[in-house]
Amino acid sequence: MIENYNKIEIKIIMGDDCMAKNHKDISMAVIRRLPKYHRYLKELLDREVYRISSKELSLMMGFTASQIRQDLNNFGGFGQQGYGYNVEELYKEIQKILGLTTNYNTVIIGSGNLGQAIANYTNFQRFGFKLMALFDTNPKLIGMKIRDVPIFDIDELQEFIDENKIDIGIICTPKEFAQDIANKLTKAGVSAIWNFAPIDLKVPEDVIIENVHLSDSLFILSYLLSNQEE
Repeated sequence: MIENYNKIEIKIIMGDDCMAKNHKDISMAVIRRLPKYHRYLKELLDREVYRISSKELSLMMGFTASQIRQDLNNFGGFGQQGYGYNVEELYKEIQKILGLTTNYNTVIIGSGNLGQAIANYTNFQRFGFKLMALFDTNPKLIGMKIRDVPIFDIDELQEFIDENKIDIGIICTPKEFAQDIANKLTKAGVSAIWNFAPIDLKVPEDVIIENVHLSDSLFILSYLLSNQEE
């Protein structure tokens, strides 16, 4: 989860009319639902569905129609009474809200199985997340390339960040090394960290961190599976 705040201050530019909500406090609960809107709207566009009501959208997503309207009203609202939502316009606006119209330079620290899997996931680049380099301590990996992206020695991290504008550091190391890597990234001026190490990292207040614990979802699945017949 994002550790530094429960609400995020953002500026939203709305469509061609440039209607803006400046410094609007949006709860993280709403922010965390936006990627799901983005995903389902893309599926609708792929099926050539260009218009949808909040009720129809609620049946797809598992949210109530009221919840959908409340969520979208945080950003000024997008629906028209009697018409519903223009799927393409709503998809584009949510892309803007999520910052997916901006390009971000990223690096991966830890080039093992998980780091390589993330490096090979091409969808990230499609949404503007450009992988600039990977780093590791394993001499067998240093010098290799993944999709033409080089793996460098971890000792070169500071210099690389100094020479390239890196926005996001992705940590895929064992947990005993993760905090030290986070310290190096923040010291070098990286403003956001996506952490896959199984530890909640501590960073300065001006650095955004998303701690992703893959086992959490599996444990929830285990709970539901073990209690499904009760």
